[in-house]
Amino acid sequence: MSHARMLLRPTGFILLLVSLSSWGVALTIAAEPAPGPLTVEGRAALNAKFDKQITAVSARLEKAPADTDLLSERGDARFFRGQFAEAMADFDAMVKQQPDLEASHWRRGIACFYAEKYKEAAKQFELYHSFDDVDRENGIWRYLSQVKALGQKKAREGLLKYKKDDREPFPDVYKLFAGEFTGEQVLERIRKAEITDREREMRLFYAELYVGLNEFVEDHPESAEKHLRAAVDNRWGATASGGPGWMWQVARVHCDVLAAKAKKP
Repeated sequence: MSHARMLLRPTGFILLLVSLSSWGVALTIAAEPAPGPLTVEGRAALNAKFDKQITAVSARLEKAPADTDLLSERGDARFFRGQFAEAMADFDAMVKQQPDLEASHWRRGIACFYAEKYKEAAKQFELYHSFDDVDRENGIWRYLSQVKALGQKKAREGLLKYKKDDREPFPDVYKLFAGEFTGEQVLERIRKAEITDREREMRLFYAELYVGLNEFVEDHPESAEKHLRAAVDNRWGATASGGPGWMWQVARVHCDVLAAKAKKP
Protein backbone atom coordinates (compact mmCIF):
# COMPACT_ATOMS: atom_id res chain seq x y z
CA MET A 1 0.00 0.00 0.00
CA SER A 2 1.20 3.52 -0.79
CA HIS A 3 2.96 5.38 2.01
CA ALA A 4 1.22 8.53 0.78
CA ARG A 5 -2.15 6.94 1.51
CA MET A 6 -1.33 6.65 5.21
CA LEU A 7 -3.51 9.73 5.62
CA LEU A 8 -6.81 8.70 7.09
CA ARG A 9 -7.79 9.11 10.73
CA PRO A 10 -4.52 9.44 12.63
CA THR A 11 -5.46 7.06 15.44
CA GLY A 12 -8.78 5.45 14.50
CA PHE A 13 -9.18 1.71 14.32
CA ILE A 14 -10.34 2.09 10.72
CA LEU A 15 -6.92 3.48 9.85
CA LEU A 16 -5.34 1.66 6.95
CA LEU A 17 -1.93 0.27 7.90
CA VAL A 18 0.99 0.00 5.54
CA SER A 19 3.60 -2.70 5.18
CA LEU A 20 6.95 -2.41 6.92
CA SER A 21 8.65 -1.89 3.58
CA SER A 22 6.50 1.12 2.68
CA TRP A 23 6.36 2.67 6.17
CA GLY A 24 10.08 2.18 6.64
CA VAL A 25 12.00 2.90 9.82
CA ALA A 26 9.16 4.76 11.52
CA LEU A 27 6.83 1.77 11.73
CA THR A 28 9.66 -0.66 12.45
CA ILE A 29 10.71 1.37 15.48
CA ALA A 30 7.17 1.90 16.71
CA ALA A 31 6.49 -1.83 16.51
CA GLU A 32 9.56 -2.87 18.57
CA PRO A 33 9.02 -3.99 22.18
CA ALA A 34 9.49 -1.22 24.74
CA PRO A 35 11.10 -2.70 27.89
CA GLY A 36 10.82 0.55 29.81
CA PRO A 37 11.23 4.32 29.60
CA LEU A 38 13.11 5.56 26.56
CA THR A 39 16.76 6.04 27.50
CA VAL A 40 19.28 8.58 26.26
CA GLU A 41 20.90 5.78 24.28
CA GLY A 42 17.54 4.78 22.84
CA ARG A 43 16.87 8.33 21.69
CA ALA A 44 20.29 8.52 20.08
CA ALA A 45 19.68 5.23 18.26
CA LEU A 46 16.35 6.50 16.92
CA ASN A 47 17.92 9.71 15.68
CA ALA A 48 20.72 7.78 13.98
CA LYS A 49 18.19 5.56 12.20
CA PHE A 50 16.18 8.55 11.02
CA ASP A 51 19.33 10.29 9.78
CA LYS A 52 20.20 7.17 7.79
CA GLN A 53 16.67 6.99 6.41
CA ILE A 54 16.68 10.66 5.35
CA THR A 55 19.98 10.19 3.52
CA ALA A 56 18.79 7.05 1.74
CA VAL A 57 15.42 8.46 0.68
CA SER A 58 16.98 11.75 -0.42
CA ALA A 59 19.26 9.82 -2.78
CA ARG A 60 16.23 8.06 -4.27
CA LEU A 61 14.38 11.37 -4.62
CA GLU A 62 17.20 12.77 -6.74
CA LYS A 63 16.18 10.23 -9.37
CA ALA A 64 12.42 10.53 -8.79
CA PRO A 65 11.68 13.98 -7.28
CA ALA A 66 7.92 13.73 -7.89
CA ASP A 67 7.46 10.38 -6.12
CA THR A 68 4.84 11.06 -3.43
CA ASP A 69 5.65 7.86 -1.54
CA LEU A 70 9.27 8.92 -1.16
CA LEU A 71 8.28 12.46 -0.19
CA SER A 72 5.91 11.02 2.39
CA GLU A 73 8.56 8.74 3.86
CA ARG A 74 11.19 11.46 4.02
CA GLY A 75 8.68 13.92 5.45
CA ASP A 76 7.94 11.50 8.28
CA ALA A 77 11.62 10.85 8.96
CA ARG A 78 12.39 14.56 8.95
CA PHE A 79 9.58 15.25 11.38
CA PHE A 80 10.73 12.46 13.68
CA ARG A 81 14.20 14.01 13.54
CA GLY A 82 12.84 17.41 14.58
CA GLN A 83 13.28 18.97 11.12
CA PHE A 84 9.83 20.51 11.03
CA ALA A 85 10.15 23.05 8.23
CA GLU A 86 11.76 20.41 6.03
CA ALA A 87 9.00 17.91 6.81
CA MET A 88 6.40 20.54 5.97
CA ALA A 89 8.17 21.16 2.64
CA ASP A 90 8.03 17.46 1.76
CA PHE A 91 4.34 17.25 2.62
CA ASP A 92 3.66 20.39 0.58
CA ALA A 93 5.48 18.79 -2.35
CA MET A 94 3.28 15.71 -1.99
CA VAL A 95 0.12 17.80 -2.25
CA LYS A 96 1.51 19.69 -5.22
CA GLN A 97 2.09 16.40 -7.03
CA GLN A 98 -1.20 14.83 -5.90
CA PRO A 99 -3.80 17.48 -4.96
CA ASP A 100 -6.38 14.91 -3.83
CA LEU A 101 -4.20 14.27 -0.76
CA GLU A 102 -4.63 17.80 0.56
CA ALA A 103 -7.80 17.49 2.64
CA SER A 104 -6.74 14.31 4.44
CA HIS A 105 -3.13 15.30 5.17
CA TRP A 106 -3.22 15.57 8.98
CA ARG A 107 0.53 14.99 9.17
CA ARG A 108 1.07 18.21 7.25
CA GLY A 109 -1.01 20.05 9.86
CA ILE A 110 1.13 18.71 12.68
CA ALA A 111 4.32 19.62 10.83
CA CYS A 112 2.96 23.16 10.39
CA PHE A 113 2.22 23.33 14.13
CA TYR A 114 5.77 22.39 15.06
CA ALA A 115 7.21 24.68 12.41
CA GLU A 116 5.29 27.42 14.31
CA LYS A 117 3.04 28.09 11.32
CA TYR A 118 0.01 28.03 13.58
CA LYS A 119 -2.52 29.70 11.29
CA GLU A 120 -1.53 27.36 8.48
CA ALA A 121 -1.86 24.39 10.83
CA ALA A 122 -5.34 25.47 11.92
CA LYS A 123 -6.32 25.85 8.28
CA GLN A 124 -5.13 22.31 7.51
CA PHE A 125 -7.13 20.81 10.38
CA GLU A 126 -10.20 22.76 9.34
CA LEU A 127 -9.80 21.35 5.85
CA TYR A 128 -9.50 17.85 7.31
CA HIS A 129 -12.86 18.37 9.03
CA SER A 130 -14.45 18.43 5.57
CA PHE A 131 -12.85 15.01 4.99
CA ASP A 132 -13.83 13.50 8.37
CA ASP A 133 -16.35 15.29 10.60
CA VAL A 134 -16.36 12.60 13.33
CA ASP A 135 -12.74 12.51 14.49
CA ARG A 136 -12.43 14.92 17.43
CA GLU A 137 -8.67 14.43 17.48
CA ASN A 138 -8.56 16.67 14.43
CA GLY A 139 -10.57 19.31 16.28
CA ILE A 140 -8.14 19.00 19.18
CA TRP A 141 -5.20 19.83 16.93
CA ARG A 142 -7.10 22.73 15.38
CA TYR A 143 -7.80 24.09 18.86
CA LEU A 144 -4.14 23.78 19.87
CA SER A 145 -3.12 25.60 16.70
CA GLN A 146 -5.67 28.36 17.25
CA VAL A 147 -4.60 28.90 20.87
CA LYS A 148 -1.11 29.63 19.60
CA ALA A 149 -2.36 31.76 16.71
CA LEU A 150 -5.33 33.59 18.27
CA GLY A 151 -5.36 32.99 22.02
CA GLN A 152 -7.44 30.67 24.18
CA LYS A 153 -10.66 32.71 24.19
CA LYS A 154 -11.02 32.78 20.42
CA ALA A 155 -9.84 29.18 20.12
CA ARG A 156 -12.59 28.02 22.48
CA GLU A 157 -15.16 30.05 20.59
CA GLY A 158 -13.98 28.39 17.38
CA LEU A 159 -13.97 24.76 18.57
CA LEU A 160 -15.24 22.56 15.77
CA LYS A 161 -18.72 21.15 16.40
CA TYR A 162 -19.27 17.41 16.50
CA LYS A 163 -22.68 15.74 16.42
CA LYS A 164 -21.49 12.12 16.67
CA ASP A 165 -19.64 10.43 19.51
CA ASP A 166 -16.00 9.56 18.94
CA ARG A 167 -13.81 6.99 20.68
CA GLU A 168 -12.54 7.69 24.18
CA PRO A 169 -10.76 9.62 25.53
CA PHE A 170 -11.29 12.28 22.85
CA PRO A 171 -14.73 13.50 23.99
CA ASP A 172 -13.27 14.12 27.47
CA VAL A 173 -10.19 15.81 26.03
CA TYR A 174 -12.50 18.04 24.02
CA LYS A 175 -14.23 19.00 27.26
CA LEU A 176 -10.81 19.88 28.68
CA PHE A 177 -10.29 22.34 25.86
CA ALA A 178 -13.79 23.72 26.30
CA GLY A 179 -12.95 24.45 29.95
CA GLU A 180 -15.37 21.85 31.34
CA PHE A 181 -12.72 19.42 32.69
CA THR A 182 -9.22 19.76 34.10
CA GLY A 183 -6.42 17.58 32.83
CA GLU A 184 -6.38 15.64 36.10
CA GLN A 185 -10.12 14.97 35.80
CA VAL A 186 -9.61 13.53 32.32
CA LEU A 187 -6.88 11.21 33.63
CA GLU A 188 -8.78 10.24 36.77
CA ARG A 189 -11.86 9.23 34.78
CA ILE A 190 -9.67 6.84 32.78
CA ARG A 191 -8.06 5.39 35.89
CA LYS A 192 -11.48 4.68 37.42
CA ALA A 193 -13.20 3.42 34.28
CA GLU A 194 -14.32 -0.23 34.17
CA ILE A 195 -12.29 -1.20 31.12
CA THR A 196 -9.54 -3.68 30.26
CA ASP A 197 -5.95 -2.91 31.18
CA ARG A 198 -5.05 -2.57 27.49
CA GLU A 199 -7.89 -0.14 26.86
CA ARG A 200 -6.88 1.88 29.93
CA GLU A 201 -3.27 2.05 28.74
CA MET A 202 -4.39 3.20 25.29
CA ARG A 203 -6.66 5.91 26.69
CA LEU A 204 -3.96 7.07 29.10
CA PHE A 205 -1.51 7.42 26.22
CA TYR A 206 -3.76 9.82 24.34
CA ALA A 207 -4.84 11.64 27.50
CA GLU A 208 -1.26 12.24 28.64
CA LEU A 209 -0.32 13.37 25.14
CA TYR A 210 -3.12 15.92 24.83
CA VAL A 211 -3.08 17.08 28.42
CA GLY A 212 0.62 17.72 27.86
CA LEU A 213 0.01 19.59 24.63
CA ASN A 214 -2.66 21.67 26.34
CA GLU A 215 -0.16 22.56 29.06
CA PHE A 216 2.29 23.52 26.34
CA VAL A 217 -0.05 25.93 24.56
CA GLU A 218 -1.01 27.41 27.94
CA ASP A 219 2.70 28.05 28.56
CA HIS A 220 3.30 25.59 31.40
CA PRO A 221 6.44 23.86 30.05
CA GLU A 222 7.31 21.82 33.15
CA SER A 223 3.82 20.33 33.42
CA ALA A 224 3.76 19.80 29.65
CA GLU A 225 7.00 17.85 29.78
CA LYS A 226 5.76 15.69 32.67
CA HIS A 227 2.65 14.60 30.78
CA LEU A 228 4.42 14.18 27.44
CA ARG A 229 7.08 12.01 29.05
CA ALA A 230 4.30 9.87 30.51
CA ALA A 231 2.98 9.46 26.95
CA VAL A 232 6.45 8.48 25.69
CA ASP A 233 6.85 5.96 28.51
CA ASN A 234 3.39 4.48 27.87
CA ARG A 235 3.96 0.92 26.67
CA TRP A 236 0.88 0.85 24.43
CA GLY A 237 1.98 4.00 22.63
CA ALA A 238 5.61 2.90 22.35
CA THR A 239 4.64 -0.39 20.71
CA ALA A 240 1.84 0.98 18.50
CA SER A 241 2.04 0.96 14.72
CA GLY A 242 0.63 3.17 11.98
CA GLY A 243 -1.05 6.40 13.06
CA PRO A 244 -0.84 5.71 16.82
CA GLY A 245 2.88 5.02 16.45
CA TRP A 246 3.18 8.34 14.62
CA MET A 247 1.54 10.11 17.55
CA TRP A 248 3.98 8.44 19.94
CA GLN A 249 6.74 10.01 17.89
CA VAL A 250 5.01 13.38 18.31
CA ALA A 251 5.25 13.01 22.09
CA ARG A 252 8.90 11.95 21.86
CA VAL A 253 9.91 14.79 19.57
CA HIS A 254 8.04 17.35 21.67
CA CYS A 255 9.94 16.21 24.76
CA ASP A 256 13.18 16.79 22.86
CA VAL A 257 12.02 20.29 21.87
CA LEU A 258 11.17 21.17 25.48
CA ALA A 259 14.46 19.76 26.75
CA ALA A 260 16.41 21.80 24.19
CA LYS A 261 14.58 24.99 25.18
CA ALA A 262 15.23 24.34 28.86
CA LYS A 263 18.98 24.20 28.19
CA LYS A 264 19.06 27.62 26.54
CA PRO A 265 20.31 30.42 28.84
